[in-house]
Amino acid sequence: MTQAPATPALTWRPLHPDLVPQWHRLTEVLVEADHGTEHLAPDDLVDELAPDWIDLERDTVVALDADGVARAFGVTQVRPGDVTLLRAQLWGGVDPEWRGRGIGRDLLARQEHRAAEIVAGRRAELGPETAAAAWLVVDEGVEATERLATRAGFEPARHSWVMRRDLSTPLPDAALPATEAGLRLLPWSEELDDAIRLAHNEAFTDHWGFQPWTEETWHQWESGHRDFRGDWSFAVLDGDEVAAYALSAGYVNDWEAQGFTEGWTGKLGVRREWRGRGLAKTLLAASMRAFREAGMEYAGLDVDSANPTGAVALYTGLGYEVRHLMVQYLKPL
Repeated sequence: MTQAPATPALTWRPLHPDLVPQWHRLTEVLVEADHGTEHLAPDDLVDELAPDWIDLERDTVVALDADGVARAFGVTQVRPGDVTLLRAQLWGGVDPEWRGRGIGRDLLARQEHRAAEIVAGRRAELGPETAAAAWLVVDEGVEATERLATRAGFEPARHSWVMRRDLSTPLPDAALPATEAGLRLLPWSEELDDAIRLAHNEAFTDHWGFQPWTEETWHQWESGHRDFRGDWSFAVLDGDEVAAYALSAGYVNDWEAQGFTEGWTGKLGVRREWRGRGLAKTLLAASMRAFREAGMEYAGLDVDSANPTGAVALYTGLGYEVRHLMVQYLKPL
């Protein structure tokens, strides 16, 4: 971060792979304290620091107490694929034992400052009128963080639902609709992967806050991620074109903490020309069957509660239930 918060009894320094064990302990403390759902593994945190577009010296910070225990951290990111909207993701937190001392307020202000610097640099490339905003994702009900965001000028802009579906109950039919005889349901393959990425970028062009995935970010956080499951992922092809797709993962690190195993659908989309034909339902059903065959207890996904394609109705109609709520807070830059 450009300048670390001045906090007695804490030493502030940039994050580095050598500090991952301390950082990981802190992220687990925060998930438990704030009733989150994502338990990142140490390898996941190493991945967060790996992209060459992240400047560890300026974009990251961690606070260590006198015993070397991490008590706060902040990461500020603007992905290289952001073109029409620069999304400065502000990720961080303060150990509950150290809250109430102004650390969070000061840390957030520093992150905003760094976000403004990154945005200024990108606007120099893309144009001065390029839209930009700082983003905070807050687990609903964490009142201290909600107050912090509000006092800093952030406003709640969108709600997301984390949903799950019990796989012990009867599953929907995974066959393509009889009216779609020209389409084929295929398992994911490396040969299809980039076409799926491009199909995803097209399918989500009109979705709120979406920016295209580059080959690099797609490979790092989607099809190249260690938890990605190609055997649980599918695409619908019309000739050689990807009409729809569902990509899944198995986040093993979450299972013990949440108390159940789960196949996670991370990307589901239907290109505009093929919407309204039941393809999303077919893909979800195929994924559910793959999950159950692998011994998973639940199918999981998350969704923008205001998704314009009717996804919420689809999921609830297939038996998914809301188990967690998150709020995205935004502040224009």
